[in-house]
Amino acid sequence: MKSFKLLFLLPVLLVGLAAPAMAQQNIAVINETRVLRESAVGQHIRTRLEAIGGEVRAELTAIGQPIQQQTEQLNVETASMTPQAIQQRPDLMQRIEALNAQAQQFELERRRREQELAQTERQAMQPVYEALNPILEEVVASRGIDILVDRANLVFASPEVDISEAVIALLNARITTVPVNRVRLPEGAPAAAQQ
Repeated sequence: MKSFKLLFLLPVLLVGLAAPAMAQQNIAVINETRVLRESAVGQHIRTRLEAIGGEVRAELTAIGQPIQQQTEQLNVETASMTPQAIQQRPDLMQRIEALNAQAQQFELERRRREQELAQTERQAMQPVYEALNPILEEVVASRGIDILVDRANLVFASPEVDISEAVIALLNARITTVPVNRVRLPEGAPAAAQQ
């Protein structure tokens, strides 16, 4: 019975001894998502990406709409026909095959455009991350922070340890816009190879 009590008290004693050492650590939290969302440069990038995304959607609509119209027209023409009757008509089968090929090409084009948008965002964010690193180092040094944790990795943190506001202020003072130029991948290249 005595050994059980000792084993039970040992973890409590170890935690009690470690607590003063952990209490000396200055821990802070940053909400990177908030910094990128609320900073002037983050808002600038988001506005430009939305505009570029609108251009891409318009381009894809222009490509996809004729395919959709031809598909609907073919469906109307073949609505009363059996699959066997359709297969016996070489002209219809040729149109179906052509539409399937166009639909596959459209899907490849859609993926390519998505990759263009993703690369555009990465390219635009690069200078922001380059500016953010010295800012974080400056805030950490000025506040004597030993450990900095992203808010996304925490369940709870009190607002007093969050340095996001200070980081946003410094980021706004140093960089408010960056070039956000649409990246264009080569046409006809396989979408999967563009990553």
